[in-house]
Amino acid sequence: MVEQDANEAGPRHGDDLAGAFGGNVRRRREEAGLTLEQLSTQSSVSRAMLSKVERGEKSPTIGVASRIAHALDASLSDLVGAPAAAASAVAIVMRKNDRPVFRDPETGFERHMVSAAPGAGGAEMVVHYLPAQVSTGLLPGYPAGSEKQLLVLKGTLTVAIGGISEALNTGDSMFFQADADHGFANRTNAPCEYIMVISRKT
Repeated sequence: MVEQDANEAGPRHGDDLAGAFGGNVRRRREEAGLTLEQLSTQSSVSRAMLSKVERGEKSPTIGVASRIAHALDASLSDLVGAPAAAASAVAIVMRKNDRPVFRDPETGFERHMVSAAPGAGGAEMVVHYLPAQVSTGLLPGYPAGSEKQLLVLKGTLTVAIGGISEALNTGDSMFFQADADHGFANRTNAPCEYIMVISRKT
């Protein structure tokens, strides 16, 4: 489970993560043949912000990071830096201290990548930590055919999608088509943790 201390430093937090994320954004942008101006238009993120992100000078919020990923037709995990899966291995292990962690610098929201082999079978597993009274805001929808399933590990989670809002308590689970804008909020005074499986059509 995710540690409650949102300030806990791990091997992929802080400057290391910002640098890796920025480098991956720049690589994907160049591979797509996009200028900063073009990516700015497609993502609705300012050119100045994109430039700082690419140089590793600025850690984006979850909303900004999601819009950049959507504009580049990439997953957030692709940009954070998913561990490479050994295709020939019978079993793959990822230790807790090796998991890539995205942390929103403004809210303390954390996204822990816990899939030892991201994308294997077309699915990915992440753990989200939402501090008290924190929301991700609406995040851009995934490509058509994408699905999400989640299980609340602790606290109360409010999921907004398709004009509806659903409150889930500890132990509750939910499935939804993820191709529409959606968001997650913790409207309580206690932290919330939930595990999510993301399935994409390949």
